[in-house]
Amino acid sequence: MAKFLILGCGFTGTRVARHLLAAGHGVTVTTRDPSRLSALRRAGATLVGLEVDPACPALPHTISVEEWDAIVYSIPTLRIGESLVDPAPVLMEALCRRSPRAIYLSTTGVYGEQQRIGEHTQPAPRTVREQLRVDAETTVLQSFPSPLVLRPAAIYGPFRGVHASMRVGKYRLTGEGDNYISRIYVEDLAKHVLAALTVPLTGAWAVADALPCTQREMASYCAQRLGLPMPPSLPAEQNAESLRADRRVDGSAVRAALGIDLAYPTYREGVEAALAEEAASGAAVQKLSL
Repeated sequence: MAKFLILGCGFTGTRVARHLLAAGHGVTVTTRDPSRLSALRRAGATLVGLEVDPACPALPHTISVEEWDAIVYSIPTLRIGESLVDPAPVLMEALCRRSPRAIYLSTTGVYGEQQRIGEHTQPAPRTVREQLRVDAETTVLQSFPSPLVLRPAAIYGPFRGVHASMRVGKYRLTGEGDNYISRIYVEDLAKHVLAALTVPLTGAWAVADALPCTQREMASYCAQRLGLPMPPSLPAEQNAESLRADRRVDGSAVRAALGIDLAYPTYREGVEAALAEEAASGAAVQKLSL
Protein backbone atom coordinates (compact mmCIF):
# COMPACT_ATOMS: atom_id res chain seq x y z
CA MET A 1 0.00 0.00 0.00
CA ALA A 2 1.37 3.39 -1.01
CA LYS A 3 0.80 6.61 0.92
CA PHE A 4 -0.33 9.79 -0.81
CA LEU A 5 -0.90 13.35 0.34
CA ILE A 6 -3.34 15.58 -1.55
CA LEU A 7 -2.98 19.25 -0.69
CA GLY A 8 -6.26 20.92 -1.58
CA CYS A 9 -8.94 18.29 -2.09
CA GLY A 10 -11.38 20.17 -4.30
CA PHE A 11 -13.06 19.35 -7.60
CA THR A 12 -10.13 17.39 -9.04
CA GLY A 13 -8.39 16.29 -5.85
CA THR A 14 -11.53 14.60 -4.58
CA ARG A 15 -11.72 12.46 -7.73
CA VAL A 16 -8.09 11.46 -7.40
CA ALA A 17 -8.58 10.58 -3.73
CA ARG A 18 -11.60 8.38 -4.49
CA HIS A 19 -9.65 6.35 -7.03
CA LEU A 20 -6.66 5.92 -4.73
CA LEU A 21 -8.85 4.82 -1.82
CA ALA A 22 -10.69 2.35 -4.04
CA ALA A 23 -7.32 0.85 -4.97
CA GLY A 24 -6.48 0.35 -1.29
CA HIS A 25 -3.90 3.10 -0.85
CA GLY A 26 -3.45 5.34 2.16
CA VAL A 27 -4.68 8.86 1.42
CA THR A 28 -4.38 12.01 3.50
CA VAL A 29 -6.15 15.12 2.24
CA THR A 30 -6.13 18.72 3.39
CA THR A 31 -9.18 20.90 3.32
CA ARG A 32 -10.35 24.16 4.84
CA ASP A 33 -13.75 22.55 5.46
CA PRO A 34 -13.45 18.93 6.71
CA SER A 35 -17.23 18.50 6.88
CA ARG A 36 -17.38 18.93 3.11
CA LEU A 37 -15.30 15.79 2.64
CA SER A 38 -17.11 13.50 5.06
CA ALA A 39 -17.66 10.94 2.30
CA LEU A 40 -13.91 10.63 1.83
CA ARG A 41 -13.45 10.13 5.56
CA ARG A 42 -16.00 7.31 5.47
CA ALA A 43 -14.07 5.79 2.55
CA GLY A 44 -10.91 5.70 4.66
CA ALA A 45 -9.14 8.98 3.97
CA THR A 46 -7.43 10.96 6.73
CA LEU A 47 -8.70 14.54 6.70
CA VAL A 48 -6.49 17.35 7.99
CA GLY A 49 -7.71 20.92 8.32
CA LEU A 50 -5.38 23.45 6.70
CA GLU A 51 -5.74 27.19 7.19
CA VAL A 52 -3.60 29.25 4.87
CA ASP A 53 -2.09 32.33 6.50
CA PRO A 54 -1.13 34.73 3.69
CA ALA A 55 1.90 35.89 5.65
CA CYS A 56 3.20 32.46 6.64
CA PRO A 57 1.26 29.36 5.60
CA ALA A 58 2.14 26.44 7.86
CA LEU A 59 1.53 22.71 7.66
CA PRO A 60 0.10 20.78 10.60
CA HIS A 61 2.77 18.82 12.44
CA THR A 62 1.09 15.52 11.55
CA ILE A 63 1.72 16.26 7.87
CA SER A 64 5.12 17.88 8.01
CA VAL A 65 6.80 14.91 9.75
CA GLU A 66 5.26 12.14 7.59
CA GLU A 67 6.86 10.42 4.61
CA TRP A 68 4.85 10.12 1.38
CA ASP A 69 5.22 8.13 -1.81
CA ALA A 70 3.90 11.16 -3.69
CA ILE A 71 2.28 14.53 -3.08
CA VAL A 72 -0.44 16.02 -5.27
CA TYR A 73 -0.83 19.81 -4.96
CA SER A 74 -4.16 21.27 -6.02
CA ILE A 75 -4.59 24.51 -4.04
CA PRO A 76 -5.37 27.44 -6.37
CA THR A 77 -4.02 30.94 -6.07
CA LEU A 78 -6.11 32.59 -3.36
CA ARG A 79 -7.53 36.09 -3.08
CA ILE A 80 -7.30 37.23 0.53
CA GLY A 81 -8.55 40.76 1.00
CA GLU A 82 -7.09 42.83 -1.80
CA SER A 83 -4.11 40.56 -2.34
CA LEU A 84 -3.46 37.46 -4.40
CA VAL A 85 -1.53 34.78 -2.54
CA ASP A 86 -0.11 31.47 -3.71
CA PRO A 87 0.94 29.30 -0.76
CA ALA A 88 2.61 26.67 -2.96
CA PRO A 89 6.25 27.81 -2.63
CA VAL A 90 6.25 27.79 1.18
CA LEU A 91 4.18 24.62 1.56
CA MET A 92 6.07 22.61 -1.05
CA GLU A 93 9.49 23.70 0.18
CA ALA A 94 8.44 22.40 3.60
CA LEU A 95 7.58 19.01 2.10
CA CYS A 96 10.31 18.47 -0.48
CA ARG A 97 12.27 16.19 1.87
CA ARG A 98 9.17 14.16 2.71
CA SER A 99 8.49 12.77 -0.75
CA PRO A 100 10.47 12.09 -3.91
CA ARG A 101 7.49 12.71 -6.17
CA ALA A 102 5.36 15.86 -6.50
CA ILE A 103 2.59 16.57 -8.97
CA TYR A 104 1.57 20.21 -9.14
CA LEU A 105 -1.69 21.17 -10.83
CA SER A 106 -1.15 24.56 -12.45
CA THR A 107 -3.12 26.16 -15.30
CA THR A 108 -2.82 26.98 -18.99
CA GLY A 109 -3.22 30.59 -17.85
CA VAL A 110 0.58 30.70 -17.48
CA TYR A 111 0.81 30.83 -21.29
CA GLY A 112 -0.67 34.32 -21.30
CA GLU A 113 -1.83 35.63 -24.68
CA GLN A 114 -0.26 32.84 -26.74
CA GLN A 115 -2.94 31.23 -28.86
CA ARG A 116 -1.36 27.95 -29.96
CA ILE A 117 -0.08 25.84 -27.09
CA GLY A 118 1.91 22.63 -27.47
CA GLU A 119 4.50 20.64 -25.57
CA HIS A 120 7.31 23.11 -26.31
CA THR A 121 5.40 26.34 -25.56
CA GLN A 122 6.98 28.31 -22.73
CA PRO A 123 5.05 30.34 -20.13
CA ALA A 124 4.48 34.01 -20.87
CA PRO A 125 2.61 35.37 -17.83
CA ARG A 126 0.94 38.76 -18.10
CA THR A 127 -0.83 39.17 -14.77
CA VAL A 128 0.08 38.88 -11.11
CA ARG A 129 -1.99 35.68 -10.84
CA GLU A 130 -0.21 34.09 -13.79
CA GLN A 131 3.22 35.07 -12.46
CA LEU A 132 2.41 33.59 -9.06
CA ARG A 133 1.60 30.31 -10.78
CA VAL A 134 4.87 30.32 -12.71
CA ASP A 135 6.78 31.02 -9.49
CA ALA A 136 5.02 28.11 -7.79
CA GLU A 137 5.84 25.82 -10.71
CA THR A 138 9.49 26.81 -10.50
CA THR A 139 9.62 26.03 -6.79
CA VAL A 140 8.18 22.55 -7.33
CA LEU A 141 10.41 21.78 -10.31
CA GLN A 142 13.54 22.85 -8.44
CA SER A 143 12.74 21.36 -5.01
CA PHE A 144 11.64 17.76 -5.59
CA PRO A 145 13.70 14.85 -6.98
CA SER A 146 10.84 13.83 -9.30
CA PRO A 147 8.58 16.81 -10.04
CA LEU A 148 5.76 17.02 -12.58
CA VAL A 149 3.72 20.11 -13.43
CA LEU A 150 0.41 19.59 -15.19
CA ARG A 151 -1.17 22.69 -16.72
CA PRO A 152 -4.86 21.90 -17.25
CA ALA A 153 -7.11 23.84 -19.57
CA ALA A 154 -10.55 24.83 -18.23
CA ILE A 155 -11.75 22.01 -15.95
CA TYR A 156 -15.41 21.06 -16.16
CA GLY A 157 -17.71 18.27 -15.07
CA PRO A 158 -20.85 17.67 -12.99
CA PHE A 159 -22.28 20.96 -11.69
CA ARG A 160 -19.31 22.90 -13.05
CA GLY A 161 -18.70 24.42 -16.46
CA VAL A 162 -20.59 26.22 -19.21
CA HIS A 163 -23.73 24.11 -18.88
CA ALA A 164 -23.91 24.77 -15.12
CA SER A 165 -23.35 28.52 -15.53
CA MET A 166 -25.96 28.77 -18.28
CA ARG A 167 -28.54 27.04 -16.09
CA VAL A 168 -28.35 29.85 -13.55
CA GLY A 169 -28.03 32.62 -16.13
CA LYS A 170 -24.44 33.58 -15.29
CA TYR A 171 -22.64 32.68 -18.50
CA ARG A 172 -21.64 35.46 -20.92
CA LEU A 173 -20.06 35.29 -24.35
CA THR A 174 -17.08 37.50 -25.07
CA GLY A 175 -18.16 39.58 -28.04
CA GLU A 176 -19.37 37.17 -30.72
CA GLY A 177 -17.98 34.21 -28.80
CA ASP A 178 -15.50 33.32 -31.53
CA ASN A 179 -12.55 32.97 -29.13
CA TYR A 180 -11.26 29.44 -28.57
CA ILE A 181 -11.23 27.85 -25.13
CA SER A 182 -9.70 24.44 -24.50
CA ARG A 183 -11.10 22.22 -21.76
CA ILE A 184 -10.51 18.99 -19.87
CA TYR A 185 -13.18 16.86 -18.24
CA VAL A 186 -12.47 16.39 -14.53
CA GLU A 187 -12.34 12.59 -14.72
CA ASP A 188 -9.82 12.76 -17.55
CA LEU A 189 -7.68 15.16 -15.54
CA ALA A 190 -7.81 12.74 -12.61
CA LYS A 191 -6.67 10.01 -15.02
CA HIS A 192 -3.59 12.11 -15.88
CA VAL A 193 -2.74 12.50 -12.19
CA LEU A 194 -3.25 8.81 -11.38
CA ALA A 195 -1.05 7.76 -14.30
CA ALA A 196 1.61 10.23 -13.19
CA LEU A 197 1.76 8.50 -9.79
CA THR A 198 3.13 5.40 -11.51
CA VAL A 199 5.00 6.86 -14.52
CA PRO A 200 8.21 8.81 -13.64
CA LEU A 201 7.49 11.65 -16.06
CA THR A 202 8.95 15.03 -15.11
CA GLY A 203 8.81 18.58 -16.44
CA ALA A 204 5.83 20.79 -17.26
CA TRP A 205 3.06 19.77 -19.66
CA ALA A 206 -0.16 21.23 -21.04
CA VAL A 207 -3.31 19.16 -20.48
CA ALA A 208 -6.45 19.45 -22.61
CA ASP A 209 -9.00 17.37 -24.47
CA ALA A 210 -8.80 16.69 -28.19
CA LEU A 211 -11.12 19.44 -29.47
CA PRO A 212 -10.61 23.12 -28.71
CA CYS A 213 -13.80 24.94 -29.60
CA THR A 214 -15.14 28.47 -29.62
CA GLN A 215 -17.21 29.86 -26.79
CA ARG A 216 -20.20 30.08 -29.11
CA GLU A 217 -19.91 26.45 -30.22
CA MET A 218 -19.90 25.18 -26.64
CA ALA A 219 -22.70 27.51 -25.56
CA SER A 220 -24.81 26.51 -28.57
CA TYR A 221 -24.46 22.82 -27.73
CA CYS A 222 -25.43 23.41 -24.10
CA ALA A 223 -28.35 25.66 -25.09
CA GLN A 224 -29.78 23.02 -27.41
CA ARG A 225 -29.16 20.21 -24.94
CA LEU A 226 -30.79 22.02 -22.02
CA GLY A 227 -33.49 23.92 -23.92
CA LEU A 228 -32.04 27.29 -22.97
CA PRO A 229 -31.57 30.52 -24.92
CA MET A 230 -28.10 31.50 -26.04
CA PRO A 231 -26.31 33.56 -23.39
CA PRO A 232 -25.89 37.31 -23.89
CA SER A 233 -22.60 38.90 -24.91
CA LEU A 234 -20.29 41.32 -23.16
CA PRO A 235 -17.37 43.39 -24.42
CA ALA A 236 -14.10 41.63 -23.65
CA GLU A 237 -13.07 44.14 -21.00
CA GLN A 238 -16.30 43.53 -19.07
CA ASN A 239 -16.28 39.73 -19.14
CA ALA A 240 -14.53 37.37 -16.75
CA GLU A 241 -10.81 36.97 -17.39
CA SER A 242 -11.16 33.22 -17.98
CA LEU A 243 -13.76 33.85 -20.70
CA ARG A 244 -11.58 36.34 -22.57
CA ALA A 245 -8.86 33.80 -23.34
CA ASP A 246 -8.32 32.75 -26.96
CA ARG A 247 -6.20 29.63 -26.64
CA ARG A 248 -6.02 26.27 -28.43
CA VAL A 249 -4.18 23.70 -26.35
CA ASP A 250 -2.71 20.45 -27.67
CA GLY A 251 -2.44 17.98 -24.79
CA SER A 252 -1.55 14.93 -26.87
CA ALA A 253 2.13 14.89 -25.85
CA VAL A 254 1.53 14.33 -22.16
CA ARG A 255 -1.10 11.67 -22.89
CA ALA A 256 1.41 9.77 -24.99
CA ALA A 257 4.10 10.15 -22.33
CA LEU A 258 1.75 8.84 -19.63
CA GLY A 259 0.29 6.11 -21.83
CA ILE A 260 -3.34 7.15 -21.43
CA ASP A 261 -6.33 7.91 -23.64
CA LEU A 262 -9.18 10.33 -23.05
CA ALA A 263 -12.52 8.94 -21.95
CA TYR A 264 -14.12 12.30 -22.92
CA PRO A 265 -12.18 13.55 -25.96
CA THR A 266 -14.58 16.40 -26.78
CA TYR A 267 -17.03 18.64 -24.98
CA ARG A 268 -19.90 16.55 -26.35
CA GLU A 269 -18.95 13.43 -24.42
CA GLY A 270 -18.03 15.56 -21.41
CA VAL A 271 -21.29 17.48 -21.20
CA GLU A 272 -23.29 14.28 -21.59
CA ALA A 273 -21.29 12.59 -18.83
CA ALA A 274 -21.76 15.61 -16.56
CA LEU A 275 -25.52 15.66 -17.12
CA ALA A 276 -25.76 11.91 -16.49
CA GLU A 277 -23.84 12.17 -13.21
CA GLU A 278 -25.95 15.13 -12.13
CA ALA A 279 -29.12 13.18 -12.85
CA ALA A 280 -27.82 10.17 -10.91
CA SER A 281 -26.85 12.38 -8.00
CA GLY A 282 -30.30 13.97 -7.94
CA ALA A 283 -31.99 10.56 -8.05
CA ALA A 284 -29.85 9.37 -5.14
CA VAL A 285 -30.71 12.42 -3.04
CA GLN A 286 -34.41 11.99 -3.82
CA LYS A 287 -34.26 8.32 -2.83
CA LEU A 288 -32.60 9.16 0.48
CA SER A 289 -35.29 11.72 1.26
CA LEU A 290 -38.14 9.24 0.80
